[in-house]
Amino acid sequence: MSPQRSISRLAGALAAVAAMLTFTACGSGSSTDDGDKIVVYSGRSEELVAPLIEQFSTDTGIQVEARYAGSGELAAQLVTEGDKSPADVFLSQDAGALGAVSKAGLLAPVDAETLQAVPEQFSAADGTWVGVSGRARVVVYNPTVAPTPPDTIDGLLAPEWKGKIGFAPSNASWQAFVTGLRVVRGEDGAEQWLRAFKAQDPVAFENNVAVRDAVDSGQVALGLVNHYYLYELINSKGEDAVTAQNKFMAAGDPGGLINVAGVGVLKTAPNPEGAQAFAAYLVGESAQKYFAEETAEYPLVAGVAPSAAMPPLSDLQPPAVDLSQLDDIEATQELLVKTGLLTN
Repeated sequence: MSPQRSISRLAGALAAVAAMLTFTACGSGSSTDDGDKIVVYSGRSEELVAPLIEQFSTDTGIQVEARYAGSGELAAQLVTEGDKSPADVFLSQDAGALGAVSKAGLLAPVDAETLQAVPEQFSAADGTWVGVSGRARVVVYNPTVAPTPPDTIDGLLAPEWKGKIGFAPSNASWQAFVTGLRVVRGEDGAEQWLRAFKAQDPVAFENNVAVRDAVDSGQVALGLVNHYYLYELINSKGEDAVTAQNKFMAAGDPGGLINVAGVGVLKTAPNPEGAQAFAAYLVGESAQKYFAEETAEYPLVAGVAPSAAMPPLSDLQPPAVDLSQLDDIEATQELLVKTGLLTN
């Protein structure tokens, strides 16, 4: 499958998205010297990463012009632009979008020292992107209506959970899980599980926040989300006001995929040195602490601890999935449409 085809569904929405994309200058100072500036295509939201980008500019003197949109849309944009892209850096919320851009031959190798800061399973096998923060898939549950939640995806298929599971079918993290399921169980095995899941009459929500809130209120008993959504709610409302809890998945279960946000440097970057400096900064101690403390994600660098309420990353035993294999987005979407879990 060609790189263009692997993201063609996303590219189809690009024209509509492009009209809404804006460039936002981040960082301090007013330098207009291109040697002191980089352009970052950010699939992570401005609200989430703008403070970190501003700190990078303060600490390094390199100004950042950041373009914010969905990771998939920006991946499609980069493929469309090819060697004429103004981007120096692609900061993605998931490995799949990075993999699609890498497969298109658009990413340069990340500096070896930057790659070595992170365990090799959290970066591209060919060194074209590096993970900067991690997130685990979990079952978020309401203990008042689900005191003993399952910790495997097959456990979700038990009759007692019919009509009681929330999920976000169009969400990138759900689709990354399904891609991982295809890797672990093959196409037939993944389709079999998805059809059985569909038969459970799961409740579809727009996004992970809506799933989490529905679980917390008791609208549904269980939900499939990333781990940090619960901690966002706790930080917002206070622990005593939150009913929902996280159930981390059993060792090796496909539902326990650990995906990463990551960064790649464009081969045609106008400022490759600045781009590499940005990638290095994101695996540095200050940025890793930012991800741990401000976003409740897993830091990937040794010596930086996650939030106290979370199990250590080393204690989790995710399925054996090469994150570089999560780039086949279109085939996953086609399978979800085929099994009735996603509409065109």
